[in-house]
Amino acid sequence: LNLPRFVQLMETFVGEDISLPTVKRLIAFIKEEYKQTEEEKMEQLEKVHHISRLAQRKLLLEALFEKWDDNASGFLDLEEVDAVLSTFKEGMEKEALRKAKKHLCSRYPQLSRVGKLSPKAFQTFLELVASEFTANVDEAIDNLVEFLTTSVERSRMKCLQSLTRRKWLHNIQQAAETSGASMEPVYKAVFKALSQDAEAHGDNKKISAYIALLEENQLSPERGQILLHYVACTTDDAPYVLNQILYKDMKGVSFAAVEEGKLVHIPRVQLHGNIHFWNYDRPVEERRGSLLVLPLHDARWRVFGILGLDTLWDQCEKTIFLTHEISFYQGVSQAFSKAYHHVCRLENILQMTVTALDWLYPRAPSVHTVITYLVEPGKDKTCDYALRKVITTDNTGQKEIHSSPVLLLRKENLLRVYLFKCIDSSGVIRTSVCGEYHIAVPLRDLSGQALGIFDISIGHRQKLPPHEHKDLQKMLKMAQAACSEILKMSLEETEPTYVLEAEHVANLRHAGILFHQFMLQDLRECV
Repeated sequence: LNLPRFVQLMETFVGEDISLPTVKRLIAFIKEEYKQTEEEKMEQLEKVHHISRLAQRKLLLEALFEKWDDNASGFLDLEEVDAVLSTFKEGMEKEALRKAKKHLCSRYPQLSRVGKLSPKAFQTFLELVASEFTANVDEAIDNLVEFLTTSVERSRMKCLQSLTRRKWLHNIQQAAETSGASMEPVYKAVFKALSQDAEAHGDNKKISAYIALLEENQLSPERGQILLHYVACTTDDAPYVLNQILYKDMKGVSFAAVEEGKLVHIPRVQLHGNIHFWNYDRPVEERRGSLLVLPLHDARWRVFGILGLDTLWDQCEKTIFLTHEISFYQGVSQAFSKAYHHVCRLENILQMTVTALDWLYPRAPSVHTVITYLVEPGKDKTCDYALRKVITTDNTGQKEIHSSPVLLLRKENLLRVYLFKCIDSSGVIRTSVCGEYHIAVPLRDLSGQALGIFDISIGHRQKLPPHEHKDLQKMLKMAQAACSEILKMSLEETEPTYVLEAEHVANLRHAGILFHQFMLQDLRECV
């Protein structure tokens, strides 16, 4: 039990109308009667120290990753890291390094194909190397970190540039986490990061940027099985690019980037001969500049779209993208991928929630309303998190999906403090507000932390009828199981279930079906 869960347990035990003297007697009783052997105390201390060591190690390795990844590309080259590690202890540990690399590639099969280490894979690699060296993993990791830190030198200017770029990449992820399952804030954050970097680190280039997602070609299948649908772009390009379709039989290099999974850089488009120009208003003699097409990869390095940039609006002579710029744009594409899939997960969870509520209402008419909230990070240091109202369902089964943001902050909602207690403790809260009884139930992520909450109002009844209560419990259990399954699908170590945008639409339907799938499975186990 952590502190919020312990407090919640005690509050549930004593009830709401308990007198202060009784609470004091309970506290005195617990203090007197609680006994802990020396062995239990040492075991608990060791557990706390272990958790603390893991947290410190994670921070240490994240800082090391960022020091190596000076252009904020989001990945390190496996062979480069391997080459430096092979000189550790003057090459005496090459066999241990070989074994660790073999274990790493079995855990992340895509590594043998792409050779790129994500922050998570980098941490896993160093932990595997350390475990091959000695039984004392903490000491071995400290030695490795010290060695790798001294192996790379960065100027102060480079460090400041990297820090600024990471802030812009963080804004992309934050846009996804505070989007309410909408992609628009993510698109805006991506284009803002690109334009800010072009201004600050790219000689003030004027760039165009656009995002296209792969879709199944149902419009003209004779022109290829897949197409690229341009879903977002910079403002000046919207009249020419937004919602355009690129087929495989059209001019362009985007499908080369998709099929090879590698970026395509055309320094001078006027000399290439195979570029598709969306802006037909631009005279041929002004179609000059550089083009960069980056494939968008999911967690398993499968391509699901492209991020394109060009400098055709820029009239300056020197508009070629430099190496450090291209590396940062790779970081932007990776940040967008994470943000995109985060929004997809939220959409799937909301779709599953709608299905679960549709199942519940015919079976529990005594439930007055259910309001579903998602947990979002706070906007500033004074607010650790906020609750976004996303779905309200009444006792007729009518649902309202809240598209405009309705955010609850702890300090502004004293009557709803039970919701924040539910999130803090990640446990069920029962309470009465203005004579109306509420049950707040968390929807948990894979680590057990609350990512959402069901605020269930049962009116003036203190309890639901037994059969309705049983169905409510079943719905909550199946919703949690389906939510966990949705989150597992997106893990880096798990094969993704879709790549095409059209398959994402199908996946939304699958998210709803998941709830019924778990309900059927539970029924079979009960028979």
